[in-house]
Amino acid sequence: MVTLDDVRAAAVRIRGVAVRTPLLEAGPLALKCENLQPMGAFKVRGACNMIAQLSPDSRAAGVITYSSGNHGQAVALVAQRFGIPAVVVMPETAPPVKVAGVRRYGAEVIFAGTTTLHRKARAEEEAAHRRLTMVPPFDDPWVIAGQGTVGLEILEQRPNVTDVFVPAGGGGLISGVSVAIKGMRSSVRIVGVEPEGAAKMSRSRAAGHPVTLEQVSSIADGLLAVRPGDVTFAHVQAFVDEVMTVTDDQIKAAVRWLFSEASLVAEPSGAAAVAGALARGPAAGTSVAIISGGNVDPAAYASYISQQF
Repeated sequence: MVTLDDVRAAAVRIRGVAVRTPLLEAGPLALKCENLQPMGAFKVRGACNMIAQLSPDSRAAGVITYSSGNHGQAVALVAQRFGIPAVVVMPETAPPVKVAGVRRYGAEVIFAGTTTLHRKARAEEEAAHRRLTMVPPFDDPWVIAGQGTVGLEILEQRPNVTDVFVPAGGGGLISGVSVAIKGMRSSVRIVGVEPEGAAKMSRSRAAGHPVTLEQVSSIADGLLAVRPGDVTFAHVQAFVDEVMTVTDDQIKAAVRWLFSEASLVAEPSGAAAVAGALARGPAAGTSVAIISGGNVDPAAYASYISQQF
């Protein structure tokens, strides 16, 4: 299990690559703006924490990952900063804006299937064949510790926080955030938010063990893992108070709300926690929702913010 000390060490390690993002007020809700990271999402924290700890030989050989988009961009950006090769295996259905982002940072892109399991299998094949180091998207202690630095910043920026809404995909962000916050302030409630059409964490908690969904469907492409990680699920069970689901319509409404009420651009995955907080009714001044990313196709975004609900 990741510890608070692991998260604190990660915070030192990622300085100069990841940035300390602002906590902004928007009506009754405070917003932790990870969409303002250099590559547009929180994923840069975990990628940097892991790659920074690799041996010189491992760095020279290069890294590989599998991702629907944001983690791939994070690995590509960090690898570029460290001057090492990177390969990203992406789904055939990956949003073009995220594919372009990975390539912009100089990484090689390989397409494989449509699910996490498809791209994970291909990435493992490539890693073995090319002797690359795998940088997992969520189910790794170093990655989890890096993501947990978001939680440290929330407590520094909002000491009186009572509840934190966190998007839940494979579970890396919510695992790290819950370790950090519960380690310093056990009374703060951690609420995971996942799409109704990809409720792998809710199903797994009900079963008491990680469950693999037969299919997933949501506009929140960054939250479509079909199964929680073993490591992340253990953290969620230990530290997370509740996991709730939201519909695609609620996510679209949250994207539009962020645009109209806070002048912030969020991708659907990035707005999921806001959708959960708005549905629950946040406590004025003490509820925080993490906007996890802002990499969204312009045409799709235009349709979200112009739609009425």
